[in-house]
Amino acid sequence: METSGNSEEIIILSDDEDEKDSSCLIVEVEAAKKTDCVLPASSRDEDLVVTFSRRADVLPHARYDCPVHPFTPAECETNAPVAHNQLICDQCFCYICDKLASSCGMWCQSGRCHCNSHNKSDFWKSIRNGALLGDLQRFNLTLSEVDHHLRNADTMLQSFRLELSALFLSITLDQSRLPDYKMNQQELDARYGSVFEHVTAFLNKANKQNSQAAAIMNLGAAEEFMRQFQVLGFMGSSSTTIFETILMLLHRVLSEVQRLMVMSAITPAFMHKLQFFYQKRICFPAEMRYLKNSLCVRPWEDVLLVSVLKGQNVTGIRRDKGKKDVLSETISVVLLRSELLQHQSRYRELCRYLRVVLTDNPKLFQPIQDLIPFFLCKMGDFASALKLLFPSSTCPAPASRFSAAIFLLYLRIFSTATAPKLTVTQPEQLCFSDASWEPIKDAVPLKPPELVKFGLKVQRRSLPVYLDPQCWTTLLKDVCLSTALPEPPNQFLNKMQECVPNLLRPHTIQIPASFYAVYPEHALLLLLTGALAIRILQCPFRPVLPLFKAYEDNLWAFHWLCDSLSSSEDHLNAFFKDLSQEVSNTPGITLDFTFKPSRQNYPKLRP
Repeated sequence: METSGNSEEIIILSDDEDEKDSSCLIVEVEAAKKTDCVLPASSRDEDLVVTFSRRADVLPHARYDCPVHPFTPAECETNAPVAHNQLICDQCFCYICDKLASSCGMWCQSGRCHCNSHNKSDFWKSIRNGALLGDLQRFNLTLSEVDHHLRNADTMLQSFRLELSALFLSITLDQSRLPDYKMNQQELDARYGSVFEHVTAFLNKANKQNSQAAAIMNLGAAEEFMRQFQVLGFMGSSSTTIFETILMLLHRVLSEVQRLMVMSAITPAFMHKLQFFYQKRICFPAEMRYLKNSLCVRPWEDVLLVSVLKGQNVTGIRRDKGKKDVLSETISVVLLRSELLQHQSRYRELCRYLRVVLTDNPKLFQPIQDLIPFFLCKMGDFASALKLLFPSSTCPAPASRFSAAIFLLYLRIFSTATAPKLTVTQPEQLCFSDASWEPIKDAVPLKPPELVKFGLKVQRRSLPVYLDPQCWTTLLKDVCLSTALPEPPNQFLNKMQECVPNLLRPHTIQIPASFYAVYPEHALLLLLTGALAIRILQCPFRPVLPLFKAYEDNLWAFHWLCDSLSSSEDHLNAFFKDLSQEVSNTPGITLDFTFKPSRQNYPKLRP
């Protein structure tokens, strides 16, 4: 530090670049003895007393803040040092290079003259940002936004650009011998294969970085390989396969950046800069212009999105200063939001979102909407789930798209008040998972009458469920045949033969309280058995043996089923033949019955 040894000064440093005055202040002080002294009584009574002071050390500072050599500011002088701006102390730093001024190679170089740089000049600020941000300046980032992850991403991106340019240069030189249009498909793939391998390897490396760095590297790579192919004049004109590969790489970039925007903690400001870069810096050929708005993803803080998630907006439409804003997102973004909200167990907000959001692919969106009843079940709201499965409107009910496996899953949820712990984007994923089941908080299993109504309603709306024997057997076994019931009087059984068909005949099933007032469990069992009889009379029911075993502790109900089938002797005989055949194919079981449709000759199993 170039200061006088006898100088008595205190140097106060400030790191606030927005102050109008210098960030170094020099305060003159009187000489003070270094020996301890006794303070007078008047001084000891003061609130603040200075008992010791010494000369401050000067910390590193920009040249324009040097306390030793005065600085003369100029807006954009680069030809020669202004006044004595080239003079430095030991702690002077170059404002542009962000290193010691003594190490700056352009300190006094004509045309550069970093010694004249200072933070009050827009000209020098721009040069500083370009020097410190590198290629990150293309994303309109500020120095305050750049951390070591982004600096590392910038370094890797610059290396990628150089390596990719070298690959394309070698291809250009090779084309002088044999142009693309004279090469067959195999030769074209061989020529550009190294390019695609290099891009793919870089994208794999990018996905291992943190969210912001990964987004920057993906978009930077997309800009470079799209530019190189267009400079080469090659965008689908020579090879459909090559063009499809380019499109595949771009789709990969878009999918990854969309995932980062939705699933990670990228701020709305940073997201806006990514979107601006994608739309303004990447040149799309005519065949790909439909992808230009693919990164128009709403941040989670978006006013309309927040109001929908909180239940304050149930239409997905908002008007602001005469402008109409509609909650519409690509199917890929809808899938990502659904996945994240499930991970966070925000099922109520997910249901609100799926009810109102519009998307570009209704065919893929329908299965996601069909999951809303499942999400309602995860919240313990069984009543709303049942209402949504069977809406009163004329549009097809979600239950009409049930497979047998989905029906059995909902039956287990409603009867046990438990649900699988997993994340899904389509109903089929519910059925083929080894996920563990866990109790649903504050949920109560449905009562048997509600379970019976649920089963019968689904069977009327879904043909796969209606035809599947396992659905019938499981519904009977879990709801009505879990315990042995005493045989009711014949008068009750005969009355059920008259009442059950009348209850099953209307399109909308209504079970009056009087129906199961006397023998509630028996009545529900016979109601299901009567529906099963109608099913068996319409088409073959195989396998029969699991069904018969379900009735084993309540053979009186099976006899009632056989009486219901006796209206068609052919169907009854076919039913018995199927049962006999299955028993004969099952080791260790015999069936004791004669082939006559009479009550006393109905079958019984014998070990």
